[in-house]
Amino acid sequence: MKVQRINEILKNKEKCDVFYQDKPVWIQELNDNMATVGFIDGSGDKDVYIEDLYENNLYN
Repeated sequence: MKVQRINEILKNKEKCDVFYQDKPVWIQELNDNMATVGFIDGSGDKDVYIEDLYENNLYN
């Protein structure tokens, strides 16, 4: 995922389906090429590389 798209998601109030290793996450914070994400299933937080995040696109 690109920094510009992550910033759009962080500013947007709508729900976006973002995933890390096939697990749904929400982006909490962005620091350069790293993002802090929280897992929707409640299994904690993790710092991940932004290129490892992706959106679920129904039109692929």
